[in-house]
Amino acid sequence: MKNSTKLLLFGLVAGLIAVVLAIFGNPPNMAICIACFVRDIAGGMKFHTAPVVQYFRPEIVGIVLGAFFLSLGKKEFRATGGSSPAIRFFLGVAMMIGALVFLGCPTRMILRMAAGDISAYIGLVGFLLGVGTGAFFLRKGFSLGRSYTIKQASGAYFPVILGLIFALALLFPAAFAWSEKGPGSIHAPMLISLVGGLAFGALAYHIRMCFAGGFRDVILMKNFDLFSILLGIFVAMTVYNVATSKFAFVAFGPVAHAQTLWNILGMYVVGFAAVLLGGCPLRQLVLAGQGSADSVVTVLGMFLGAAAAHNFGFASAPAAKATAEAAAVAGGPSPAGQLATVVCIVFLFVVAYTGIRKEA
Repeated sequence: MKNSTKLLLFGLVAGLIAVVLAIFGNPPNMAICIACFVRDIAGGMKFHTAPVVQYFRPEIVGIVLGAFFLSLGKKEFRATGGSSPAIRFFLGVAMMIGALVFLGCPTRMILRMAAGDISAYIGLVGFLLGVGTGAFFLRKGFSLGRSYTIKQASGAYFPVILGLIFALALLFPAAFAWSEKGPGSIHAPMLISLVGGLAFGALAYHIRMCFAGGFRDVILMKNFDLFSILLGIFVAMTVYNVATSKFAFVAFGPVAHAQTLWNILGMYVVGFAAVLLGGCPLRQLVLAGQGSADSVVTVLGMFLGAAAAHNFGFASAPAAKATAEAAAVAGGPSPAGQLATVVCIVFLFVVAYTGIRKEA
């Protein structure tokens, strides 16, 4: 069996995990959105106070622990670090701000596309342009520098501490914030969410799943292996949406907006940052689970980016259709969110240009 065919089948399995999470209560077009779920955990830990997006999502914990346990089991766990940690931190911040301007990471973009959300296809344009820009700088010799082997115990701190914080959320729920309405209140039971996250994380680790990497490899090497995984997820979710009458071509789906330019620019930031970092938000979680201190720093930047996006009003507002009581709302980012997006783009170009190695 060709590698791309095998990876397509693995992608279908990953899509089925998302389907199961949707069946048991996660929003179908947000079944396993990394940016949305990191944002919800940030809210649950009171890093921001937006009441509709506060919930300690077990899927994020499961993804990290799934990669952690499988890498240990395969004797592939390796603690590394030292590759421009400060730059990676702020790239993580920028990637999250871009995702929350679009209202979703690349994972949710695919899930929204599978439901017929036209605004997600518009976001795909920006994501491809961002990946393409990052690939251009990779060809020019961009690098954040090599990582070095560090103490093995250092690589285990993040998965273990994240698991302990989740345990605290279960044992002392009053210490955390929990949405009573909005996206944060819509979720599968915790045990199912955790098991789904563990399975998704282990699978993502095994097949090196990366949404930015799938398109990057097509652009740089005409290699469709990683892209086959994304196709499998898209197919599985599309079949589910069609079978349950949830598929319909609409200008925007639930928790999305109709501002074309900012859908494009938000995902442009995500695609560009992901290539510079060497992986999308999902890939950063998986790498953090398998021992990369550099990815841990990136994930912490993602948490700060999520908090900043809501504390300072960078995150977009969702669009709403007209009703008898209210006019239609296009949604999208506020002027602060638009300015933040532009600042992120400038920052990415500065990082990309200054990271070109002379010897390349």
